Amino acid sequence: MKNYLSKSPEELVLEHLPLVKYLASRLAGRLPPPLEEEDLVSAGILGLIEAARRFDPRRNIQFRTFAEFRIRGAMLDQIRHLDWVPRSVKEKASRLEKVFSELENRLGRPPEDEEVARAMGISLEEYYRLLEEIRGISLVDLDSLRKKLEDEGLDWADILSDAGENDPFERLGLKELAEALSRAIAELPEKEKLVITLYYYEGLTMKEIGRVLGYTESRISQLHSKALLRLRGRLREMLGEDYIKFW
Repeated sequence: MKNYLSKSPEELVLEHLPLVKYLASRLAGRLPPPLEEEDLVSAGILGLIEAARRFDPRRNIQFRTFAEFRIRGAMLDQIRHLDWVPRSVKEKASRLEKVFSELENRLGRPPEDEEVARAMGISLEEYYRLLEEIRGISLVDLDSLRKKLEDEGLDWADILSDAGENDPFERLGLKELAEALSRAIAELPEKEKLVITLYYYEGLTMKEIGRVLGYTESRISQLHSKALLRLRGRLREMLGEDYIKFW
């Protein structure tokens, strides 16, 4: 098989079309009904074409890795353009994050679901519904982080490229954020840490994680939402508002 150096952009696009479908199906499972998978596929194909056009085979990264960031970015652009997360939901997420942080600081441990619900003045059932309601906000947050990097003239691929530097995060000015995020993940309750690891590092879907852990997909989604809220709160405490305002 020809290597990436000898392949044309058209060949790269055709070869990686299944990757677009795969990434779209993963994102679609976290979107509300008005958004459809085909919309993400269309946006992702444009991202793939852009990746093939901009890919430099002399860089020390695989095309698939480079393309995946471009495809995801194009899909997230589409989601952000539609602005499907209501302001009221964002406000609820912000309040819930604050309650998590306040309780954790006061109790000296991660609060239980019942404690969070009581502090919010809602029933446990309403609390679980709220976790489901805010589950997709992380998509927009991730898009904002990507946009911030691009606004500063940085490229996602620069994070992945190894140009002989010991620490690419240092060069990007993100070393402190990376270290703080690592510490924050390590401090998560075990179940939430496992969900984050399986979802973001192993690439499993919510449904697949549920099968592994013996939980429903809805329960995994709740654990995922709680983990993200805890991480945002911990990063705010460790790094200050300026570091995570784009999350």
